[in-house]
Order: sequence, then C-alpha cells, then structure tokens
Amino acid sequence: MTRFNSRSIPLVAALTLSLSVLFSATVAGQSTKVEGIIKARNGDTMILQSSSSPNLVVLLTDSTQVGQVQGVFKARRKQMSMAALVPGLQVKVEGTYDSQNQLVANSVSFKGNDLEDAEKIQAGMHETKVQVQQNQAELEKHNAELKAQNEALQQQQAQLTEHQAKIAANKVAVDAAIARFGQLDDYYIFDELTVYFDNGKIKVDPKYNPQLVALAEKAKTIEGYMIEVKGYASSVGSVSLNQRLSEDRANGVTNILVQQGHIHLTRMLAPGAMGESHQVGNDKTAEGQAENRRVVVRVLQNKGIAGI
Repeated sequence: MTRFNSRSIPLVAALTLSLSVLFSATVAGQSTKVEGIIKARNGDTMILQSSSSPNLVVLLTDSTQVGQVQGVFKARRKQMSMAALVPGLQVKVEGTYDSQNQLVANSVSFKGNDLEDAEKIQAGMHETKVQVQQNQAELEKHNAELKAQNEALQQQQAQLTEHQAKIAANKVAVDAAIARFGQLDDYYIFDELTVYFDNGKIKVDPKYNPQLVALAEKAKTIEGYMIEVKGYASSVGSVSLNQRLSEDRANGVTNILVQQGHIHLTRMLAPGAMGESHQVGNDKTAEGQAENRRVVVRVLQNKGIAGI
C-alpha cells in the first residue's frame, strides 16, 4: 500500500487544481459551429436561437468575418458588412466559447436571400406593431370619454367599434408574421430624415450633409441605438435600373453617416435597396416622382432598452 506523508498532500492538491484549470481552458478554447436565427442584436452582441439553446450569446469583434454564401453549390462567399446581421436572419457561426460560456465569433455566414427576407419582415412587423399601439392608445382615450360623457354614448360606441376593428385586423397581421418568422426584436423609431434625389442621380445633395451629421450626433445620445437606411426610386425607367439606383442612393447616405457622422458599423443596419416598392407619390406626375426618389434614415431604439 502506498503511503503519503503530510508534505505530499499539498503537492497533490496543487497538481489536481492545475490539471482542472488546464482542462477548463482547453474546453473553453475549442472551436465550434452553431446554426440558428438571430433573435436580437445590440451593437457587438447577438442573441441566437439554435436547436440546442434558445438564448445563446454571441460576441462580435473587429476581426469577425461576415459573409454571404452564394452559388448553386454554396461554394462562393461574398464579404459583407457586420451591419447585415439583423434580427430574423438565419446564420451559421464559427467561433470559440469564452470563460462566461459566450460564443466569440470568428466568422458569421448566411445564405442568398435570407438577408432580404429578414429585412422585409422586420420592417413590416415594426410598422404593423406601431399602428397597433397607436390604435390601442386611441381606444383607451375613447373609453375614458365614455365614462365621463354618458350623453354621447352612442357616438362614442361607434368610434370604439371602429377602433376595435382596426386593432383586430392589425393583430392578425402581427400574429401571422410572428408565427412565420419567429421572435424578432421590436424597435422604436426615435427620429427620421428623408433625403431626396434628382432623376437618375445617386449623389447626395451637399445640403443634406449637415442634417445627416446632426442626426448621427443625436443618435449617439440614445442608449442601444441602431440606424436604418432604405433607398427608393420612382418607377420611371427599367426595374433593374431603379433597383441599382435605390441601392447606390442608400450606400451614399450610409457613407456620409459613417465617414462624417462617425457612426460605428456595428450600429448600422444593412442599407436596404427597395427599388420601386412603397411609392409615396403619384408616379404619373413630376411632383410624385420627386417624392419617390428618396432615402429614408431612421434612428431606432430597442423597446426593451427604452422600457416601452
């Protein structure tokens, strides 16, 4: 039988502790691959919903490579901005776990049209939910008036019924979108600026530069802000040309926000090229066409952070 004297016990304990620390560091440093949907995004932190974890924390760094997989066999990879990582996007993350069990991403990739689908649904859900909130506020106002003005009950009841119908219609749309695309973060529109362009032009009129810089400075005062840039075109000309015009216009405005407004790329959502969609003016008139040649810049704040 082996015997240990009193001097051997501390040495054995030290060796055991060293091996335990070494094993933990080895496990934490192992490379891994995870696939899932981005549930939320706040600067350099993403929350990923995967098959093994509903709330996996993924950390983005300056060295994280972001790419879009292209081609029939998914063999080509297009380098993308970190701003492309929006809620609702299906991604594959490769990286290593740190000591807090957070996945530090070396690379993030996604397939062809997943980004466009995520942007469209995110925008649609946001607009629908904002309308629902506005209708609910109006409904509460009318309920209060009903209690104070019994003599106007019939008139107030008619207004109440109308607002309830609007809320029900919007709720159906919201529920359908949530069921199809999973959980997406809600954002509050904190500020907005529209930049207009001449026909066929993509260069930003210098008069908008001070306004864009001012918007950027205002955004920096908001906790957890993100900036959304969407470009549009009138329906004059071919569809493909207008798609390129809307993309170039959005990129031009984004460059001003980043270069002159000093907005970090992690705070920029991927610029959206909306082409001829969402016309706000009558394209049969010169005035309407001018209204449709635009880029809309929005400062967004996560509603969870805003406490709304």
